[in-house]
Amino acid sequence: GAQRWFEIGGFQVTPSEFAKIGLIVMLAASLSELKHGFPSAQDMIRMCGVALVPLVLVFIQPDIGTSIVMLAIAAGMFLVAGVRGRHLAALVVICLVLIAAAFQLGVVKDYQLDRVRAFLDRENTPADVRYNLDQAEIAVGSGGLLGQGYLHGRQTTLDYVPEQHTDFIFTVAGEEFGFLGSTFVLTLYALLLWRSIRIAFLSKDPFGTFLASGIAIMFAIQMFVNIGMVTGIMPITGIPLPFLSYGGSSMLASFIGIGILLNVHMRRFK
Repeated sequence: GAQRWFEIGGFQVTPSEFAKIGLIVMLAASLSELKHGFPSAQDMIRMCGVALVPLVLVFIQPDIGTSIVMLAIAAGMFLVAGVRGRHLAALVVICLVLIAAAFQLGVVKDYQLDRVRAFLDRENTPADVRYNLDQAEIAVGSGGLLGQGYLHGRQTTLDYVPEQHTDFIFTVAGEEFGFLGSTFVLTLYALLLWRSIRIAFLSKDPFGTFLASGIAIMFAIQMFVNIGMVTGIMPITGIPLPFLSYGGSSMLASFIGIGILLNVHMRRFK
């Protein structure tokens, strides 16, 4: 029943993917104009208030995965801006209270609660609830060191793993190319993150630094949560893996992020 996309001219457009980019640009512009060099309490309240608008809209779709990404982007950019510890602690407490309220008021759906239960108490969770997680771990584990070969993975080719072309795409890499193939994918992602962070450091103006930092955080949290849920260290959420998962909106948003990084890096000497 989730409503996460629009049909436009035969294409499905997911606005929340572009909302992440918009959030980064908005926060970067606001943080770069601070008069004190670091966010004050008033600055935090103002920026959190604006950031909550797209975050809440995405959350009630419901799309908890993208909400997590947007929350991580905001928190990470505040850290880069040098937010004071007590302000960050207050923000964390407020977020925990809002999350608890969402559970109590029934905003979080039953199937989302089941995913959390499957992660926290796997032994006492019904088999049908933890099916996705079980099949994903079997697929990744069966790949061994070298994998079963391209298009020869049993779990993936026989469709035991659900949504293997989108949220569970990493199971294909793990099963067909094994530990070495998965390590190669992670190395490419590490290289992307290193270059993103380096661009942030080399930027000559605060706006460019915050922009590059936000893009790096966006990529990092999506990689961590997606691969983490496949390997069982994170609850299952609907977060695509950048540049691998099927989905035009996600791919386009990722390329926009790369374009912003290159734009910041191009102007490092100006």
